Amino acid sequence: MTDATVEIVVDRLGAGGDGIAEHDRQRLFVPNALPGERLLVRLGPARGEGRSATVVRRLSDAETRIEAACRHFGRCGGCVLQHLLRPAYADWKRTLIVEALARRGIADAPVTETLVVPPGNRRRAVFSAVGRQGGAVLGFAEAQSHAIVDIAECPVIAPPLFRLTAPLRATFSTMLGPGQRGQAIATMTMSGIDLVLEIDRSLDLAARERLAAFAGETDLARLSWRRPGGSAETLAARRTVHVGFDGVPAVFPPGAFVQASLAGEAALIAEVLAGVGAAKTILDLYAGIGTFSLPMARKAKVTAMEGDPEAVKALAASSRGAITVERRDLARDAPDEKLLSGFDAVVFDPPRSGARTVAENLARSSVATAVAVSCNPQTFARDARTLIDGGFRLERIRPIDQFLWSSHVELVALFRRETP
Repeated sequence: MTDATVEIVVDRLGAGGDGIAEHDRQRLFVPNALPGERLLVRLGPARGEGRSATVVRRLSDAETRIEAACRHFGRCGGCVLQHLLRPAYADWKRTLIVEALARRGIADAPVTETLVVPPGNRRRAVFSAVGRQGGAVLGFAEAQSHAIVDIAECPVIAPPLFRLTAPLRATFSTMLGPGQRGQAIATMTMSGIDLVLEIDRSLDLAARERLAAFAGETDLARLSWRRPGGSAETLAARRTVHVGFDGVPAVFPPGAFVQASLAGEAALIAEVLAGVGAAKTILDLYAGIGTFSLPMARKAKVTAMEGDPEAVKALAASSRGAITVERRDLARDAPDEKLLSGFDAVVFDPPRSGARTVAENLARSSVATAVAVSCNPQTFARDARTLIDGGFRLERIRPIDQFLWSSHVELVALFRRETP
């Protein structure tokens, strides 16, 4: 029965950041609740292995509770744990990895303390917009909803990105009718902000001229447009757009993927470079535009494989022949154990779905060193189990939290093959 109110005590934090409590032999998921808190909650609908519940009144506060950093917290779906004291928060991120590994039978994993990137460092943001009578709403989706929170502040993203929200809102107001939706993918590069507008409509000459003027007024490095699922068309290229990976410059296609923050990216690169060590031949899988390939190529012979054609083109241009770049759909055509065995080390940074086939083939190969980069502890743990069963030893995992106050965490893991 929903709408009933009950008194509970929160036991722990779940993987999504909700407080978890048990009531009447049922698990309750309670947003904005912390372990040890006594709460009066209203029972909600079924959710996963239990049901949701909302706080009616906090009867006692956890010692780890602090004031949230943003007025939108609790409504905006971007952050789930602004109210948790930093040491406890960092430990929770580490625990997400430890518990995922334990569920795969990997106990006492060598997981270091979490590196937490400070607020205001997010250099890439995807803003959602929806047309309304009187103007567009622009911001991020509400928790478990398609409704958009019209943001007035955001302590996560870098200030230059937030300063773009007001002019972006005004621009979307001229382009979206009531109920129509769009997105803006904004990335801070070494050349300035690269912006891709995603709108399901054609652009007439007047719209193109307005957008070109908008690029000048906001000093964008480049402004592009695309339909959902389509290719980007550059409307204003005011500067050549590039990024840098550990000091190595890289071509940046419109809206390309880069790590969420410069500090997080630097930590990831440092861990990967330390992991491959003195390897002379390295295979970089899911290479993107060269986050790891380009720095590694300063000391080793690198082969990079990536499925996205624009990323492949960009990496080939950036490397200027120093890297062997191959376009390959790694989900369907992962390199086999024979090909893998020709390298001293393999680095792989897959999407959230993980690298099941890559891990299986690595386990059958003779590769001595594997370095895994992951943004999903669950699929990482699955792939780690495969590598360990195939003769690798898990030497170190470094959690890197560049998705501040969210339920996501990045990691770099080093595997070395056991020797007889």
